[in-house]
Amino acid sequence: MSHDTSSAGIVPGFLVSTQWLSENLHRPELRLFDCSATMVVDPVIKQRVQPERAAFEAGHIPGARFIDIDAQLSDRHHRFHLMLPPPAAFKAAVEALGIGNDSLVVIYSTGSIWWATRVWWMLRTYGFTNAHVLDGGWSRWIAEGRAVEVGAGADPENAAGVEFTPAPIQPYVAQREDVERVVNGDGATRLINALRPAQYSGEELPRKGRAGHIPGSLNIPAASLLDADSGRFLDDDTLRARFAAAGVDDETSVIAYCGGGVSASLVVFALMKLAHPDVRLYDASLGEWGSAPELPMQIEVTAG
Repeated sequence: MSHDTSSAGIVPGFLVSTQWLSENLHRPELRLFDCSATMVVDPVIKQRVQPERAAFEAGHIPGARFIDIDAQLSDRHHRFHLMLPPPAAFKAAVEALGIGNDSLVVIYSTGSIWWATRVWWMLRTYGFTNAHVLDGGWSRWIAEGRAVEVGAGADPENAAGVEFTPAPIQPYVAQREDVERVVNGDGATRLINALRPAQYSGEELPRKGRAGHIPGSLNIPAASLLDADSGRFLDDDTLRARFAAAGVDDETSVIAYCGGGVSASLVVFALMKLAHPDVRLYDASLGEWGSAPELPMQIEVTAG
């Protein structure tokens, strides 16, 4: 299957190929990050984000640094987990990582690529358009036998002198009231649930909140937008056809959600890569909606 990468191996503002990255690791403006994490079940708080720092130190792409997405790039004062930080906090966080206005950012993860698209979405929401996701991620890099570095990773270069200027927040974030308007009859907007079918239907119980999905949602699992063998994004024609088959065309306004705003970021990334005119991420997702008993949930499980 062909993939939507240019002959130079870069889709500006969206994807870079492993070949392109390998040939550009020397660039002084490059800021390369591994943001791998795992959602784990905790007996006390039910669910927590486990940063995969140990795996990073055991092997990473040369020159990469590690991002603890929960500790470094989430709003630590919000009552919901993994929320987009406010402007001042986000500015301080990315500057501490060495990201400035003139940086070229590439993000990857060792497992689910949606951790990388989550960081990409946060940067894009604050107006930074020179961030890219590594197509195929760490697993493709390793499969191709490319160079590996071990250890804690380099400290951010010249972080003290870096200037990141967040733009006014872009219209890529949906709030609870936006979703409520859709549920209550805004026929111009479609809700996309990015979870696995068993989670969407309610057959699989969530770690927290209530089973099922927000009424009227379409189910487009995030993983279905990737090639199962290579882990790379499907080409644009296939992506467009997949969305169209689910009822999302170029004129449809979209709000994507999942359990905590991570896997749905991959849906947002894919639609924005297709130049979709109106796509937002419900940042609090089912962490908020599913824990509010006054809000409706729909279950598809049949008896038998």
